[in-house]
Amino acid sequence: MKVGLFGGTFDPIHFGHLRAALEIADILQLERIVFIPAASPPHKTDVAITPFVHRVRMVELAVRDNPRFGVSDVEGRRDGKSYSIETVRHFLKTRHRPDDLFFITGQDAFDLITTWRDWETLLSLCHFAVMTRPGYDHRGLDRILPPEIAASYQRDDLHDRLVSTHGTCLYFRRITFLDISASAIRAAVGAEKSIRYLTPDAVIHYIDAQRLYRSTPPAITV
Repeated sequence: MKVGLFGGTFDPIHFGHLRAALEIADILQLERIVFIPAASPPHKTDVAITPFVHRVRMVELAVRDNPRFGVSDVEGRRDGKSYSIETVRHFLKTRHRPDDLFFITGQDAFDLITTWRDWETLLSLCHFAVMTRPGYDHRGLDRILPPEIAASYQRDDLHDRLVSTHGTCLYFRRITFLDISASAIRAAVGAEKSIRYLTPDAVIHYIDAQRLYRSTPPAITV
């Protein structure tokens, strides 16, 4: 089974995330997408994040009507920062083969991959599906990775991908990016404005019931 791992803070998950996941699954013929909320994102140390239990529950509610989508709380079951390489290794140890595993990320995040923990090893463990948007100025692999690493990839025009000497591939695919942001949703809720049509109704009901993104802190137990 070809599986895509889609990580993120998901605070909250919204239609932009869901549409992106659906499109990349169709483009790369992935049979399943696993949404993986980050418990403690290493790149967001200065940002207040909603408790993990709430973010996981919102993702569960958002994807429950799509049998192709699933959720993993693996990063909440580990101590410390949520490093992608540890998550990928978890899935490889459970039941997935490297050739069937696709790590999904956006172009802007991939441009910073050399700041990720053990990024060279990570690129050798599974395929990467990099979502790009129309008009985005792709920097080129040689401007993202060190020259010797960039040179280790060869173009496979038949499958429109870059293949590394490890056998793992980079797939750059253009998808539809909806102009929705989690921060804007949080701000709208705090200002008592409607967030209808930005995120699934089940997520809206949960936000209201738990009083998330308001001045009163939410309860940890759900």
